[in-house]
Amino acid sequence: MTQFTDFGLAQPVLRALSEAGYVAPTPIQAQAIPPAMTGRDLCGIAQTGTGKTAAFALPILHRLSLSDRRAPRRGCRVLVLSPTRELANQIAESFCDYGRHLSYTTTVVFGGVTISRQERALAPGVDILVATPGRLIDLIERRSLTLEGVEILVLDEADQMLDLGFIHALKRIVKMLPQKRQSLFFSATMPKNIAGLASQYLTDPVQVAVTPVATTAERVEQQVIFVHTGAKQALLGHILRDPAIERVLVFTRTKHGADRVVRGLDKVGIAAAAIHGNKSQPQRERALASFKDGSCRVLVATDIAARGIDVEAVSHVVNFDLPNVPESYVHRIGRTARAGADGLAISFCNDEEKAYLRDIERITRQKVPVAGFPEGFTPPSRQEAAEIAREEERRPERQQQRPGGGRQGQRPRQQQGRPQQGRPEGGRGFGGQGQGAPRQGRPEGARGDGRGPAVQGRDARADRPARPQGEQRPSQGRPQRADARPRSGGGGGNEGRSIGWLERAPRS
Repeated sequence: MTQFTDFGLAQPVLRALSEAGYVAPTPIQAQAIPPAMTGRDLCGIAQTGTGKTAAFALPILHRLSLSDRRAPRRGCRVLVLSPTRELANQIAESFCDYGRHLSYTTTVVFGGVTISRQERALAPGVDILVATPGRLIDLIERRSLTLEGVEILVLDEADQMLDLGFIHALKRIVKMLPQKRQSLFFSATMPKNIAGLASQYLTDPVQVAVTPVATTAERVEQQVIFVHTGAKQALLGHILRDPAIERVLVFTRTKHGADRVVRGLDKVGIAAAAIHGNKSQPQRERALASFKDGSCRVLVATDIAARGIDVEAVSHVVNFDLPNVPESYVHRIGRTARAGADGLAISFCNDEEKAYLRDIERITRQKVPVAGFPEGFTPPSRQEAAEIAREEERRPERQQQRPGGGRQGQRPRQQQGRPQQGRPEGGRGFGGQGQGAPRQGRPEGARGDGRGPAVQGRDARADRPARPQGEQRPSQGRPQRADARPRSGGGGGNEGRSIGWLERAPRS
């Protein structure tokens, strides 16, 4: 199959692809679309940026075009599960783009925004529902949604779904689905737990793999620089002064670490924005929008954003902290060198992270070339670096004290709880507007024109996985977070604000 016209897709779908300038499918699309069009279950393995969204969206739209069946009230015909809010938005926008000439309805639901308007959108039934697991279960528990009419299930980024702890939510959701259905699983890697999940939920599936497991993109040049923790910030600032770096993603291991990097860059006159689970929905959207339009060329993110950002022309990825999960390294550096472009991934590695580097090299089966300090950079001494690191660790504690918690530098009282420092990302979903990769003969991701659902409102309730067994709940004295989960259902005080759902396509 060398062109989309070879697949036999419905004419309205082909018309939308032609208008968008898409002609030739990517390898994952060429292998996945034909069996998916016939109703076969499928397990697809491919890295991000290879066109996985269109690999399931196009055959789904084709199958919907062949049936006059209506979606049941408070139900859906197609259910697409996504691990993050931003990725859910991006998938829904892709369905709108490819199905613009079809009469069907699409809705996207996720946490962090009021639930009542999502309930109203679902009341008459929708053809395609894109959802994060947490909010989906919320809607089911409120009897605003039933899964009895689902014909097609899509699980996108399955490995990240499990990494974020959604396994129990997935098992619960699958039990509510009809046994007779088509199931499509897509993942960037195939660890044993994903293989086990696929064997449980797929029936005689077609296996499609276009890249070896856990391999990095060929067009990404990789480097690792060994540097003390306290010297990382100075090194990053020195590197980013290079005008050749047009658009760079910087990854940290924690949310507070991302904020510290942004503050450090601001001190040396480099504009940067952070995007992570502690940011409100409008903050995430503004940061992502400024990164896309070029007004901010540095975006600092945590791993929750590694697969949810699809932005054109990311020239560099910097791993400020090496990830403790080696597969995350593959996803991070996959944000550059997309759609045939070249990219450079630079990793900072301190003494404690050398074990992480060995794990990365073991799973990717290649050595990461070691690079020296760039020309003109003089690192601080070990003692100075250690003092800088200690100062940065103390800074969030002073900044996060609640108003009225005592004089600056004074330890807050016991009832105020202790601030969260360096808490790893992953408990909550991540939102924002998605954008597609450069159009070079293939569809992928979302439109680059910004069209899509407007998502507003505070992060009243983010999608988060179930708490692991045995983990203690946070102290009741801890300061209330902006994105805390409300005690009761509903919008968490956000009634009246707009949510992330797509306008309905007109029915014929």
